[in-house]
Amino acid sequence: MLEFLVCPLTRAPLQYDAARQELISKPARLAYPIRDGIAVMVADEARHLDDPLMSR
Repeated sequence: MLEFLVCPLTRAPLQYDAARQELISKPARLAYPIRDGIAVMVADEARHLDDPLMSR
């Protein structure tokens, strides 16, 4: 299923981070959370990769 998901901002492919339960968009520098098995593909809910301590 991951191959069908893209970043809503850049349309770039996403990488799955199993340890953090996130989908990573390197071009957008965002990490989209996965909550209860569902990817939250909303930029306002994403963590900025520039600030690893920041989580939303």
